[in-house]
Amino acid sequence: MTNGEIIKGLYNDFATGNVPAVMGAFDENIEWTEAEGFMYGGAYTGPNAVLENVFMKLGTEWEGFSAVPEQIVDGGDMIVGLGTYSGKYLKTGKSVTVPFAHAWTLRDGKIVKFVQYTDTLVIARDLGL
Repeated sequence: MTNGEIIKGLYNDFATGNVPAVMGAFDENIEWTEAEGFMYGGAYTGPNAVLENVFMKLGTEWEGFSAVPEQIVDGGDMIVGLGTYSGKYLKTGKSVTVPFAHAWTLRDGKIVKFVQYTDTLVIARDLGL
């Protein structure tokens, strides 16, 4: 399986709520960076930190949150996912649709690094933050 196929499967697992499969794709020392200005912005190390600070919040603070890739660029150890976030933020009752770019780094079939790029100004404006 190529690294691009691993990431494509990861997006599918995330979309279907298969959190154990998503977590299983992570290296034990994964470095995860959410964009500055995003409500969960910051750097997290390790699968549990990502679960607690990102995934649990996406699952409880949103209705219908999705991250749908339109294109996956396979650069070997570096994979880029280009797509769209959408969902309704429960704290404000407002919805957003905004593009994203995700940079994934893999080593030996495991994700060792993730960096999120998105328009945090549009997110804040559309959600009334």
